[in-house]
Amino acid sequence: MTASEPVALSIAASRLQLPPGPWDCLLDGLCARFPRVSRSQWLQRFALGRVQDPQGRALQPGDPWKVGREIRYFREVADEQRIPFTERIIHHDEELLVVDKPHFLPVMPAGAYVHQTLLARLVAATGNTDLVPLHRLDRLTAGLVLFSTRPANRDAYQRLFRERRIEKIYEAWAPALPVLSFPITRRSRLEPGTPFHRMKESQGEANSESWIEVIDRREACWHYRLRPLTGRKHQLRLHMSGLGAPILGDDLYPDLRDRPPGDFTQPLQLLARTLSFSDPFSGAERHFHSGMRLAGPEKV
Repeated sequence: MTASEPVALSIAASRLQLPPGPWDCLLDGLCARFPRVSRSQWLQRFALGRVQDPQGRALQPGDPWKVGREIRYFREVADEQRIPFTERIIHHDEELLVVDKPHFLPVMPAGAYVHQTLLARLVAATGNTDLVPLHRLDRLTAGLVLFSTRPANRDAYQRLFRERRIEKIYEAWAPALPVLSFPITRRSRLEPGTPFHRMKESQGEANSESWIEVIDRREACWHYRLRPLTGRKHQLRLHMSGLGAPILGDDLYPDLRDRPPGDFTQPLQLLARTLSFSDPFSGAERHFHSGMRLAGPEKV
């Protein structure tokens, strides 16, 4: 194990609750569950102790497959692509770390990204392996992300998000909607779509709500302010698309667009601008404001 490996492992853990299946052992089940990972790769992970129980104890390839059991495993990505944009820490105290995340940088390890993630960069910069994001931003979305710096008080801050006691304001550039009267509220039912990383608006009782107003009007594109009143995956992107004004640079909605690897020329014009809440411990009013700017319609 190299000197840098403990930090890498601490941020790259993926968790899996074992689903029902016909497999007798962990190795067979993991190979079936993740067909793109070869059997030899899984054997190497087991040999290096990179398949563990929640307490960090190494598991063996022949251990039984027990439905509902939680395991964690550590991934590696060959030739991981560098994201050529820099995050900026705007606040850091004993409880919280607030960061301006650039476009294209994932918050957490997933898919093709392990080290080129906001969490990995912050662990390396601060040396704090207890950092945990309290919420998520899409990889293509820029702006504020709030991290907990220590486990003791983490649940109190996470509860703010669960109970919708944090006000989040976003900005976006999207096509003009002159036939609508703003501000408006968009409500709809969001469900998993196809492929798996997309969502869709469906018939049925609404489970998502966004408030939208116009900041500035150009001829073809407008600058919008958006406040998500719920926190569904891709909510703002779907709501704007559903209104007939997909956010500029969106490669998922309304239509799936194949973005070549390494293409950073058209960032999604969506920015998490502010976070505001009452601190659950001190009662102080916290307000954080992103220093980033959207490129606007002329550069997309």
